[in-house]
Amino acid sequence: MSTKIRCGWCEKDDLYRNYHDNEWGNPVYDDETLFEFLLLETFQAGLSWYTILSKRQNFSKAFDKFNYNKVAKYDEDKVTELMQDAGIIRNQLKIRGTISNAKAFMEVQNEFGSFSNYIWNFVDGKPL
Repeated sequence: MSTKIRCGWCEKDDLYRNYHDNEWGNPVYDDETLFEFLLLETFQAGLSWYTILSKRQNFSKAFDKFNYNKVAKYDEDKVTELMQDAGIIRNQLKIRGTISNAKAFMEVQNEFGSFSNYIWNFVDGKPL
C-alpha cells in the first residue's frame, strides 16, 4: 500500500488534506465550479485559504449555492442580509464585488459561450 505524498501546507487537518487530495491542482472546466472558486477567491483576498475553506458551506448557503444567475440579481436588501451573516466574511466591498463579478461572469459567457471557454483559451485549453 502506497502512502499519498502531500505538500506540507495541507497537513493542518482533514479539511485541508481533503482539499489537497481532491481539488487542488485539478483542472476545472464547468462554469458553476469556476464561479464558486471566483467567489471564494474574492473573499480570500487578504485572508488565508484555510479561513475560506472552513466557511465554504456557509458561503454556499449565503450565496444560493454559488448560483451566479441569482447572485447577479442581489439587491441592497440582500447586501444588508449578507452583512449580518456571521458565517461568511462580512466585508461589504467583497460582497458588492461578488455581485459585480456575477454580472461580468454572465457577460463573458454571452460573448464566449461559457466562462470556461474564455479562461481556458489563455492556455489553449490545457493546464500548464
